[in-house]
Amino acid sequence: MALAARVIPCLDVDAGRVVKGVNFENLRDAGDPVELAAAYGAQGADELTFLDVTASSGGRETTYDIVRRTAEQVFIPLTVGGGVRSVDDVDKLLRAGADKVGINTAAIHRPEVISEIADRFGAQVLVLSADVRRRVGEDGAPVGGFEVTTHGGRQSAGLDAIEWCSRAAQLGAGEILLNSMDADGTTQGFDIELIEQVRREVSIPIIASGGAGIPEHFAQALDAGADAVLAASVFHFGTLTISQVKDAIAAHGHPVRQVQAG
Repeated sequence: MALAARVIPCLDVDAGRVVKGVNFENLRDAGDPVELAAAYGAQGADELTFLDVTASSGGRETTYDIVRRTAEQVFIPLTVGGGVRSVDDVDKLLRAGADKVGINTAAIHRPEVISEIADRFGAQVLVLSADVRRRVGEDGAPVGGFEVTTHGGRQSAGLDAIEWCSRAAQLGAGEILLNSMDADGTTQGFDIELIEQVRREVSIPIIASGGAGIPEHFAQALDAGADAVLAASVFHFGTLTISQVKDAIAAHGHPVRQVQAG
């Protein structure tokens, strides 16, 4: 029997508040992370993802505190990412109540950290977060292919995105959070081609992120090979509910975990 498709609200946390923008710019306040997390848990979200978007060492204790308070309120898996650089960082987040930890920039700089974390805690704990955009030429026109980026999609990491996802899976990543920087916050739909290309190269679960606007978009991402779908704006600002998304997914023939009444 096929595994149920997962619907995952994403909470981008800055200085203790949830924020959301378009293409990682023009951020606006979306509420208290613990309150939102509890609401999503009650609505039937399958997991939650917290991304500490500033991730400065000074703000680290704020993140631990939010994770602790959320873990006390919510009884679904919680993934935390942002500023994770070492096995030590992962250990602290797990002790604070995270179930999984996302890693991005640190893995680009030192890929072996993926193996170190997977060897210590198990692959199921490690989510590789890949911020991906379509390659463009100097004139801004697409030239084909996808590249990995850092700094919210603004800087190229000099890596082919499909090859990087494949390598991360080989090194021990348990899942790939596949963020389309081009689609982020646009509500125009997930990057289907990107999902399909990564799916052909990896067997580990893919979480599609970036671009959701209507319930059907989530189903399309799953049709393309994603195992889970993640969104922020459409949930935070009340455009869509978890139930609406799950109904659309089920209508497309994908099994989902239905919300239990009461």
